[in-house]
Amino acid sequence: MPQVLEFKLPDLGEGLTEAEIVRWLVEVGDVVAIDQPVVEVETAKAMVEVPCPYGGVVTARFGEEGTELPVGAPLLTVAVGTMEPSGPVTGDGPGSGTADTGAEPSGSGNVLVGYGTGAPPVRRRRVRPEGLRTPAAAAGAPVAASPVAGAPAETAGSTRVPDGVRGPVAVVSPLVRKLARQHDLDLRQLAGSGPDGLILRADVESAIRSATSGSPVAAPAAPAASSAPAASAAPAVSPGVRSAAAPGAERIALRGVRGAVADKLARSRREIPDATCWVDADATELMAARAAMNGTGGPGAGPKVSVLALLARICTAALARYPELNSTVDMEAREIVRLPGVHLGFAAQTERGLVVPVVRDAHTRNAESIGAEIARLTEAARTGTLKPAELTGGTFTLNNYGVFGVDGSTPIINHPEAAMLGVGRIVPKPWVHEGELAVRRVVQLSLTFDHRVCDGGTAGGFLRYVADCVEQPALLLRTL
Repeated sequence: MPQVLEFKLPDLGEGLTEAEIVRWLVEVGDVVAIDQPVVEVETAKAMVEVPCPYGGVVTARFGEEGTELPVGAPLLTVAVGTMEPSGPVTGDGPGSGTADTGAEPSGSGNVLVGYGTGAPPVRRRRVRPEGLRTPAAAAGAPVAASPVAGAPAETAGSTRVPDGVRGPVAVVSPLVRKLARQHDLDLRQLAGSGPDGLILRADVESAIRSATSGSPVAAPAAPAASSAPAASAAPAVSPGVRSAAAPGAERIALRGVRGAVADKLARSRREIPDATCWVDADATELMAARAAMNGTGGPGAGPKVSVLALLARICTAALARYPELNSTVDMEAREIVRLPGVHLGFAAQTERGLVVPVVRDAHTRNAESIGAEIARLTEAARTGTLKPAELTGGTFTLNNYGVFGVDGSTPIINHPEAAMLGVGRIVPKPWVHEGELAVRRVVQLSLTFDHRVCDGGTAGGFLRYVADCVEQPALLLRTL
């Protein structure tokens, strides 16, 4: 008899807690090999192909394309020990769990982050789209409605048991559960605003705010008496509060890359006291130096050096002089942590949204090496094949918004970094050069920095050094 093994969505690293199914690569009944990619998912960081650690016949898939699943939720089941395709098996059927045999199935040994393949996985039921199921519901027993605010508390002699045993809690996100635990909230006392009463992160955050202010968490309003006007039961909704009363309004879910960007930018604004300084610089000599570098063509000359690569090399030289800006702040320890190496992020606009790939160890690279890595990462960003590790760990970010045809900006720091350099477009402008008015190639540079790590003098010195290198590229020779 074949053994049916359940493959759960693995931990994809970098603290990711969920992923959206973009495309299934196998069908029910297909024969799969060990480590064969079976599904393509989109996380808040990148598109990832997930390999299956088991070889056999696919008996069930959990989740349609477009479904968002938490880490640890079932992805598919595989019948191991036979290569004869069998019919589909649902998540609640007798064949959907791990068979009770004494055999020790062997996995691929290719352990994903937080997911071992050397032993059979623990049986886990899937969450049905029409609602959450509990052990009682699976057995056919009636299930009581989820308690809401104001419900009687547990008796003093009751023992707290795991959520999945004690009753239904309409929560599927590990992040929501963790947030509730951190603030000592009983999820059974919350009414979810999501589909089928699903408790969302916004519900928990609202309860936290209510607990902090001392006001009780509001329970769903009871139906109004028949004698009362219907309008009296509807509370007034202030502008900006979620309401279904806005005709023609379009709602776009903040999830995936866009959701991750929204969370990170909002956190940056909340936690980092940032300030911005800027300066105009004459980039005529920099453009001439780039033309000279790329003009020495011929066999073995290598790829052309981009303006972004030159600016990146200037940044690494400036950070060597002003290491305060290559740091982060640990508020719990009340310490500034200066980082030993420069992992340079650069903003890249893609069809999936804004991403910030990271050039590792940029301080050890020359302009040509940085340029080649930027080109590789940019292509991966456009095709959606960046790995999560290529989008995290940056220590300083370079943002070239000049490609959008604008001159200046006050960029938001890429949390938890300490600074970001913004570069506007390089355009011909009237400029006083050597005492005379001339048309020169001018660029605006702006530095947004965390005022906790340094004062204006340090930030100004960094920006002035960058501007001087743009105006006189020969200054870089001192640090090469």
